[in-house]
Amino acid sequence: MTARETDLYPPLKAFLQDQGYVVKGEVGAVDLMAVRGDEPPLLVEMKLTFSLSLVHQGIDRQGVSDWVYLAVPWKKGGVTKPQKRLCRRLGLGLITVRGDLVTVHCDPAPYAPKAFPKRAGRLLREFARLEGDPNVGGGTRQGLMTAYRQDALRCAQHLARHGQCRGAAVAKATGVETATRLMRDNHYGWFDRIGTGLYDLSPNGRNAVLLTET
Repeated sequence: MTARETDLYPPLKAFLQDQGYVVKGEVGAVDLMAVRGDEPPLLVEMKLTFSLSLVHQGIDRQGVSDWVYLAVPWKKGGVTKPQKRLCRRLGLGLITVRGDLVTVHCDPAPYAPKAFPKRAGRLLREFARLEGDPNVGGGTRQGLMTAYRQDALRCAQHLARHGQCRGAAVAKATGVETATRLMRDNHYGWFDRIGTGLYDLSPNGRNAVLLTET
């Protein structure tokens, strides 16, 4: 078990020496510095736990070299995805040490975020469909008002006022183009299918409408 930061140094030094580096510890403010030929210096900052303090040290060392690694003891469960994601985002390398075993989880590299245009499109569509600003930013995700829920409420309110209706009539009256499918899928349990294309409110649906009116 790794009890001290200095316990990380010997396996890290051996690992880098095997790759042709000359390694020295505590050079200036740097825990470990390795040099190979004319290449930029490789710097390693060591801590017993992955922490914000360690990340800050790594960022500081990037003013000296682009090749900066953070090193921590291996722990059960290994390195977490958020830790690797943070290091990649900041252009830092990440190493774990377990006894004499040194594992490089990611190397320093310029951050190149992967674009997800479909996700952006979904967010923009949800933004456009939401009526007003029904949610308080930073609040719990439970009971979140979504555009889908707003559409379901409009359908339920129409049925509460007019009784059982065909999906096409609900769509025309409420402007919810997907009213028939929405009521058929019945995600919230608010609708009862009376016949082909014909729907009415369930007891849960009546309660949901009552709650919006109080």
